[in-house]
Amino acid sequence: MAAVASFPQINDIDSMSFNNVDKLTYEIFSILENNFLFGCDDSNQKLHVVAQPSLAANAFKSGKHNSGKVRILSIDGGGSTDGILAAKSLTYLEDFLRRKSGKPDARIADYFDVVAGSGAGGILAALLFTKGKDGYPLFTADGALNFLIKNRREIFRSSDGGIFRRVFRPAKVEKLFRKTFGECTLKDTLKSVLIPCYDLSTRAPFLFSRADAHEMDGYDFKIRDICIATSAEPTVSGAVQMSSVDKRTKIAAVDGGIAMNNPTAAAITHVLNNKQEFPFCNSVEDLLVVSLGNGESDFSAVNLTSSPASFTRIAGEGASDVVDQAVSMAFGPHRTTNYIRIQGNGIVGGLEKGKRGQKMKRINILEKADEMLTQKNIEAVLFKGKKMIENTNLEKLEVFAGEVIKEEERRKSSILPTVLLKQTAFPSPRTSSASATTLSTISSC
Repeated sequence: MAAVASFPQINDIDSMSFNNVDKLTYEIFSILENNFLFGCDDSNQKLHVVAQPSLAANAFKSGKHNSGKVRILSIDGGGSTDGILAAKSLTYLEDFLRRKSGKPDARIADYFDVVAGSGAGGILAALLFTKGKDGYPLFTADGALNFLIKNRREIFRSSDGGIFRRVFRPAKVEKLFRKTFGECTLKDTLKSVLIPCYDLSTRAPFLFSRADAHEMDGYDFKIRDICIATSAEPTVSGAVQMSSVDKRTKIAAVDGGIAMNNPTAAAITHVLNNKQEFPFCNSVEDLLVVSLGNGESDFSAVNLTSSPASFTRIAGEGASDVVDQAVSMAFGPHRTTNYIRIQGNGIVGGLEKGKRGQKMKRINILEKADEMLTQKNIEAVLFKGKKMIENTNLEKLEVFAGEVIKEEERRKSSILPTVLLKQTAFPSPRTSSASATTLSTISSC
């Protein structure tokens, strides 16, 4: 009888424990489902599980105590335009920022706190956010566009021109980037910089991060090496053997598009988890994000059986769309104000055949980029494809520039810092980088 009498008591305890766990699990997955699959339209829906230390500061986030929004610029890998569409978008964005701020010499780097770029986007990020000897960015947006137009064939057309060109191409590219960036390293960037590549030695993505460089010397790399790594041809023979400035970290790098063609999610993750540099940023409500695509390729015109690189491009562009859709849904009701994606909604090729059908010549890709920017913008819906909206890409860029300027003006009267970028190295383990999951030898908190 005693055994029978005690059984319901144990069962009650187990049931109570199960119900609590089940309730917590249901709440977690409900929030994730709403945020990432269908968008969260309930602004009051919050998950009360673990109190974050920084949340206590939310009581002060009003008026002069409002910590504001972290501004993120994300730039895709090559696409069909080898970075020209994104570069052209940046020239318009910089022009909008200059006109709205009344500062004719304003630069992109003045109005963004974080930049993430992959492949061609990584090169653009380096050009726009590396500090020159005068303390200003090395390039304006227009200068970066001209740099890509002038050198795109050297940087991205590694498979053209036969074996002679492939053999001498690495030396030419290294010389180009050495001349451009000199001895500058990640520590010489003006804002938080994130540039991915794929490390063949560990078979995992590797994220070059300014935060990592300031925390540990073993993760400070020369900018010229980073640009070569993120744009390297995705083959074993094309792997770039490189090391950090102090030679402690070594990787065999290939194209950043393999790791993350669209680095937006990595940038958001970096900011939300980096409480040392972004102490008051707790959710997507605290972000302003612009993601720049680089056009869609015409895969129907490609002989996939004889072009392995085409499969890499398909995977990269497909992954970019998935990231865009997931991020868009994660912003929920804020996706129309806090997040925009610029991408051509049609297929635009950058090359056309000459009269003899063998020699390729470049058409006016700038006109094609302008054409894509005047197209109506497309909005991603996870698992449901894309839909076209009334605003053009340029119109959305101009509106976003206005939001960025508002945030800049707000900071002038706020007593709470939005960003606290590291300026010196720390002896403690890394605690800020989104790349912590990449390197198993380093722990993060």
